[in-house]
Order: sequence, then structure tokens, then C-alpha cells
Amino acid sequence: MNRATGDSHPTFTPRQGQYLAFIHAYTLVNERPPAQADIQRFFRLTPPSVYQMLLTLEREGLISRRAGVPRSIAVLVDRALLPALQPASPQPVKITVQPTSAGFAHHNE
Repeated sequence: MNRATGDSHPTFTPRQGQYLAFIHAYTLVNERPPAQADIQRFFRLTPPSVYQMLLTLEREGLISRRAGVPRSIAVLVDRALLPALQPASPQPVKITVQPTSAGFAHHNE
């Protein structure tokens, strides 16, 4: 188990690093930690996926949270060790366009 508070250089995966960088950046910009919904929107993931990552980060000693207290996430890694936050990768969007004749005038010239 990796404890950020005890290690001079904690190790984390690139994906974990992005979560840490987001939490840190969000807290700086908004002057409060993100809610789980904020993390879900940024990474475009489902609530269970984000929740599992937060549990993993907490178990690894990379963040702390207070049970029952909203917006209580704190990054325990020195900010100098955090990676640069990357823009969220765009998700493909399926759009289906149905041809319709309603509302369209056809001119034959």
C-alpha cells in the first residue's frame, strides 16, 4: 500500500494522477473541493466508476475524505508531484437524423 504522507514520492497511475490533478485544480479555482458529480461531469463517467476511484485513492492514502461531509475531498500529495491536468477526452456522440418533409418547402425550378 502506498501512503502519500509517508513517501517522498508517492506512486499513482496516470488515471489516478488525473483525478488528483482535477481535485486540486477544482479546489483552487472554486475555493472548495469538488462534489462527486463535478468529477463525473469532467471525466464523463458513471457515478459507480468515480466512487470506486475515490475509494481507491483514499485507500492508497492519496486523498482524505470525511464521512457524511459533502465536498470534503483533500489531496494528500504534494502539488509539485501532480501531473498537468489534461482536457477530458471527447466522447463520441451518436446523432440520428430522421428525414422529414414537414416544414420544408420544395421548389422545382
